[in-house]
Amino acid sequence: MATAAASPATAPSSFPSTARKSTLPTLRVSRKLKLAPSALSSDPSPAFRSVTAFAPATVANLGPGFDFLGCAVAEASLSLGDTITATLDPALPPGTVAISAVTSPARPDLAARLSRDPLRNCAGIAAAATLRALGIRSHAVSLELAKGLPLGSGLGSSAASAAAAVKAVDALFGSLLSPHELVLAGLESEKAVSGFHADNIAPAILGGFVLVQSYDPFKLVQLPCPPSLRLCFVLVTPDFEAPTSKMRAALPKHVDIGQHVRNASQAAALVASVLLGDAAGIGSAMSSDGIVEPTRAPLIPGMAAVKAAALEAGALGCTISGAGPTAVAVIQGDEKGEQIARRMIDAFWSAGKLKATATIAQLDRAGARVISTSRLE
Repeated sequence: MATAAASPATAPSSFPSTARKSTLPTLRVSRKLKLAPSALSSDPSPAFRSVTAFAPATVANLGPGFDFLGCAVAEASLSLGDTITATLDPALPPGTVAISAVTSPARPDLAARLSRDPLRNCAGIAAAATLRALGIRSHAVSLELAKGLPLGSGLGSSAASAAAAVKAVDALFGSLLSPHELVLAGLESEKAVSGFHADNIAPAILGGFVLVQSYDPFKLVQLPCPPSLRLCFVLVTPDFEAPTSKMRAALPKHVDIGQHVRNASQAAALVASVLLGDAAGIGSAMSSDGIVEPTRAPLIPGMAAVKAAALEAGALGCTISGAGPTAVAVIQGDEKGEQIARRMIDAFWSAGKLKATATIAQLDRAGARVISTSRLE
């Protein structure tokens, strides 16, 4: 996790003298930033004592849509994503964020790798950005993170933590921020962790397919997808970590105009296919990246063979999810999902000598959502 430029704060004299001094690292919410007009007069009152929110995994790029296309994916058990519980904590200095616990039910070793310092944890950075956007100066929040996604998987692990954090903290104070403001708060974390790109954080918060039309000014377009489209994703993750920084360093510095035109046309075809509910068109466009995938695939042992195996087994398309190493195949319905997953796992082992695990997920149309609340006492 990246480091944020902030330091722990001390309690002002108005803070109750009976409160214990926190030993947890806290992230001070800057008061120098411009606040929304409604936040200038007084702090919003808390609506709950605590809120638990879930944010799904995401598939960024979708082949030719590097840094501007992504979608949210999840399954019924909500294990494919991250969960945050945000709780009002009067023992902390006002205007601060602390991380009280980090767990990883499916991957116990992962919890030890994640910092509880909010300066170095994307959930803490995102939560602080949310308090800043709300104008909160009289309350403090502690976070509990349950990590469901592996690190460096290409499934938007940092974005899921950030998205769950902004959703939980906003709901804690009455859900006052717009979807656009939530994405901007989450983007503060992404910017610190992996760079200024929203193709993970936007779908993690908004759900479905999202197009980042512009970064300056920042503008998103949610792509409506017909409800009749039963789009499923076969996600196969090898036992191999692909840091985003390393995968970005491999990208070409110059692109031939012909390659650019071809990729742009495929990205446009993908957007059109989403709007039309054309699963075959989505798969075809996803498989047609001629710029990013060719430079990253050789860095993931067996990826070319995995893509070929998925297509031969009946997948409509296959590409690298985000920066990788997860391979994502798209299908209509889940009937062929297990068969395709087995073929992809076998290919990772035979061609890359990598063990892999598979998940069959659906398009997640909801994005980050509140799953439980605790009333004020």
